[in-house]
Amino acid sequence: MRKAESRTLHNRATKSRLRTLARTLARLEAQEGSAEEKKATAIRYVSALDKAAKSGIVHRNFAQRHKARYSKYIFNA
Repeated sequence: MRKAESRTLHNRATKSRLRTLARTLARLEAQEGSAEEKKATAIRYVSALDKAAKSGIVHRNFAQRHKARYSKYIFNA
């Protein structure tokens, strides 16, 4: 039970960070933020998605779908 509680807290923090990064990207997209800022945030988001998918916090298809959606900021900047 102790391990489950600590892992739950860690997973919750990771998911919260993912949601925060996604909201930041959406805000930059809506406000036409600078290309460099979008690229930096997208790289951080993709990295966090990969780590979360690797450890099983989010499903790998979820990570792939979101990476595909925001890769336009990384490669077209």
